[in-house]
Amino acid sequence: MQRSFWLLVFLAVSVHAQVAPPSLDQSQADPPSSSALEAPEWWNIFYQASSIGQFHDNFHSPYSGPESLNGHAEAEASLTTTLFLGLRLARYTQLYFDPEVSGGKGFSNVDGLANASNGELPRISTATPKPYLARLYVSQDFGFGGETEVVESDENQLGGTRPMTRYSIYAGRFTLTDFFDGNAYSHDPRTQFMGWGVMYNGAWDYAADTRGYTWGWVHEFHTRNWSLRYASAAEPKIANGEQFDRRLFRDRGDDFESERRYRPHKHPGAARLLLYLEHSDAGSYGEAIQLAAKTGTKPNINDTLQIGRLKYGVGLSMDQEITQSLGVFGRLGWNDGKTESFVFTAIDRLATEGVSLRGSHWGRPKDTVASELTVSGLSAVHAEFLAQGGLDFLIGDGRLRYGPETIWETYYSARLHEALTTSLDVQYAVNPAYNRDRGPVWIASLRVHVEVGKRTFARP
Repeated sequence: MQRSFWLLVFLAVSVHAQVAPPSLDQSQADPPSSSALEAPEWWNIFYQASSIGQFHDNFHSPYSGPESLNGHAEAEASLTTTLFLGLRLARYTQLYFDPEVSGGKGFSNVDGLANASNGELPRISTATPKPYLARLYVSQDFGFGGETEVVESDENQLGGTRPMTRYSIYAGRFTLTDFFDGNAYSHDPRTQFMGWGVMYNGAWDYAADTRGYTWGWVHEFHTRNWSLRYASAAEPKIANGEQFDRRLFRDRGDDFESERRYRPHKHPGAARLLLYLEHSDAGSYGEAIQLAAKTGTKPNINDTLQIGRLKYGVGLSMDQEITQSLGVFGRLGWNDGKTESFVFTAIDRLATEGVSLRGSHWGRPKDTVASELTVSGLSAVHAEFLAQGGLDFLIGDGRLRYGPETIWETYYSARLHEALTTSLDVQYAVNPAYNRDRGPVWIASLRVHVEVGKRTFARP
């Protein structure tokens, strides 16, 4: 992985020398015309590569279980690379294709923290880099009225115009986080916060395979100030599995979200309400405890699997720009806490608040320093399941003296080049895996992110 890391940095500089965008002064001297910005882009291509190296030292660990964070020091690294290919099939019809390669390892086989420390790890299943299909989907807009809005060329977004009031359908392979639970300051572990419970709402057990992707469709009704979204997507056959369950009339994920956008004193902000219903071949914590009491064994969630079992929850997300450099954000999450944590992570209750500051005040306007605090919790029955020796798919110390898992994360992201960003990240975890007998633990991370692209406006 060390060789891959340095090769990544070398390739970044080499590639950028060939496709680098104009400098800031050139862009200011000769800005693109409005007609160029609004012209439909018929194809584009972007590339990203992200490598994260992490270390945690020894910490207090009087005992451990099959899915505990190791109490001794660990150092691991991850690498992901993605191509983002976009093609316009018709004026409001677009196709996106994203092949991806990932490899590496996480601490303790990615076990032992509910709010796991490296947001790239869901993409990774082996230490050796391996290619796979990340996204392949079609989008179709249906416009209402003549008003349009300009959209910039970006990853999975062709530049040009879209109807301001529109109904859109997206169908194929994607991750639900492409469309739901957006947040201006915490939504991308490649450039922002890296903790699982803060990059997305940790209490949202969204439908996905091991790598975080699924097959399904999304419906969105969008206006200038608000949007409504609905998605139906495939669930894996088993918790955190790679193969999808084809019993879609009984097992699937349904997600609903409303978003309100506003601009107090010309500073953008948004609030979102997310509801989800997940039907899967999942177990029940309460039933597992009852069965274990009858048999005199430890509770085993796999003994209570039931096709179509319902898990439901709600999430709130907000972000608000205070000044052009300063922004704040927060999230709240809750799920029923009685049904098995099936896909994302083992969080039933969540509260996050944070602040993000760009470096304009110290002459580094493209740098960012940000800090947040996330408190995660479990339902009473879920905590009792773990206390009796039960295991989730990524936490389980064999016993439990319950306490909320609290993680403070701070990072500084420095733009070293137009295509190259590096970040230093520190996390402090109290009660890892909700266990007051273990921890606290400090986690240090170094992240390198490369991003280059080709924007192609084919028509004046």
